[in-house]
Order: sequence, then structure tokens, then C-alpha cells
Amino acid sequence: MAATALIDYLPVVTTFVAFGFAVVLYRHWQRNPGARHLLWWTVGVITFGLGTLTEAAVALWGWHPWLFRAWYISGALLGGAPLAQGTVYLVHTRRTADRLAVALVGFVAAAATFVLLTPVTPMASDPGLLTGRVMGWSWVRAFTPFVNTYAVGYLVGGAAWSALRHRRAGGDGSGRAIGNALIALGGLAPAVGGLFTRFGRTQVLSGTLLVGLVLIWLGYRRIEADKR
Repeated sequence: MAATALIDYLPVVTTFVAFGFAVVLYRHWQRNPGARHLLWWTVGVITFGLGTLTEAAVALWGWHPWLFRAWYISGALLGGAPLAQGTVYLVHTRRTADRLAVALVGFVAAAATFVLLTPVTPMASDPGLLTGRVMGWSWVRAFTPFVNTYAVGYLVGGAAWSALRHRRAGGDGSGRAIGNALIALGGLAPAVGGLFTRFGRTQVLSGTLLVGLVLIWLGYRRIEADKR
């Protein structure tokens, strides 16, 4: 019972960590307003925090249709996509990254509109469960894998590629290699948690979200320290 109660509070902790990290990123972006990757990372950490905030609200106060919609859009749909879009600006030209950003925003906006419009009914077996299965228009869930694949591909793949590149370069790039490796692991952690939810272990996701965000923040700090 005590362990279950503790797990219910993990999203609260993750939310505070997310908004603290967002402040750090926002201040960094203010010093470099032309760095669009920093802007996207800031937005990404904020949406990450909104996702865990709504998850915490449901755990503490109960399921509500609009809390579910907010959670699905910020957590299940967006997930790490804005963070990944920040990485897109580091691995592609500005022109290509801008085009991908427009495509991502358009796709997510369309999906979010359907999430807002679909009728939702809590599951009789577990009324507090956060799952896309409560949506009357089941086809809306088909949007999510595309966004999640984009997110994992660029956030995890981009960071892993950068880590390998800096490791091969050696010398002063070792710190950046470690930092990018931490970011790749951080991006992968929620995906692992998501696999557990498919087998009914939904509580695992709360822990992996916190671990993932902390690893990404540590990776960011390691990279910034290496630049000094």
C-alpha cells in the first residue's frame, strides 16, 4: 500500500524536475535566441512536465475527461517529440529542420483536434487508468506511433550518433560523448516504460519518465560543462 502511494507521487516529483529543467533551458535560450534547438528543448521539457502534471492530477484527484485529453495530448501524443525536434536542428540544415518542424506541428495539431473531439468513457474495470482505449474514435490512437517513432528516432538516434562521433574524435570531445550517451539513454527510458504498460505494468512508466528526464538533464549539464 505504501509503495503504491509512493508511486502515485512520482509524477509530482517529475513535474517539479521538468519545470526546473525548463527554466534552465529557457535562460540558456535567452542568451542565444537564434538557437532554435534550445527553444524546442524548452518547449519539450515543458510539455513533458504537463504530461506528468496531468498524470499526477489523475492519481491524486481522480479521472476526468479533460484531464485525460490533456494527458493524452501532452504525454502520449507529444511525448518527446519537441525534444527530438530540437535535435533535428542540430543534425540537419536550418531549412530542412524548419520544414520538419512545420510538418510535426501540423500533424500533432490535427491529431490533438481529434483527441479533443472524440467521446471518451472511462474503463469500467479501472476508471482511473490513463489509456487511449477510452476514446470512442479508436482510430485516433493511430496518430501516436508516428509521432513517437519520430521522437525516438531523432532524440535517441541523434544523441547516440553524436555520442559515437565525439567518442571517435577523442580529445576534448569525450565529455560531449558522455553527455549525448546520457541523453540517448534518457530518451530510451520512457520507451521501455511504455513497453511495460502494454503488459499491464502501468506504474513502471512513472519511474522511467523520472529516470529519463534526470538522465537527459545530466547529459545536458555534461555537454555544457565540456564547452567551458
